Amino acid sequence: MHERDKFELLLNRVGYTRRMALKGIAGKWSIKDILSHVWAYEQFLADRMHEILHDQPYTPCKTQTALDAFLDEFGYPDFGSPLLDEEAPIEWVIEKYKNVSLDDVVSQELQAFSSIVTALEKMSEGSIHNHNIYNRAAKHTYEQYRGYTHAIKRWLKTNGIQLK
Repeated sequence: MHERDKFELLLNRVGYTRRMALKGIAGKWSIKDILSHVWAYEQFLADRMHEILHDQPYTPCKTQTALDAFLDEFGYPDFGSPLLDEEAPIEWVIEKYKNVSLDDVVSQELQAFSSIVTALEKMSEGSIHNHNIYNRAAKHTYEQYRGYTHAIKRWLKTNGIQLK
């Protein structure tokens, strides 16, 4: 939660909506693109946690057909699949969300994060341990925030934008 608070504070301090849509924050991405990427990973985790809570199995996709079906069902790539490389699913998410409003992206990302917190509160310590939830949550949440925080701060400094 501490890392999440720092990430949200930074985003709030960036300010103007137009800044959120400017490309070049992290490579060619905007803050909106970053939030789309964060959303996809958080939603992936939230859905897997929901499956754990309801004793539903998850098996990473092992064929292209299965990957396509997963994408159709969930609306994001199967990040657990060994068939995916690092960049392709991220580019797909950013392309999918390029015409979605910033407000909608923010709303969906906040909902995904909230779902993770709610699921975590409902899980037993045994289930958390057995499913390696703490490490998985770190990978899909605050490790993402930390990496993007550095990129956003660097971009702000490079462009002479003072944090409010």
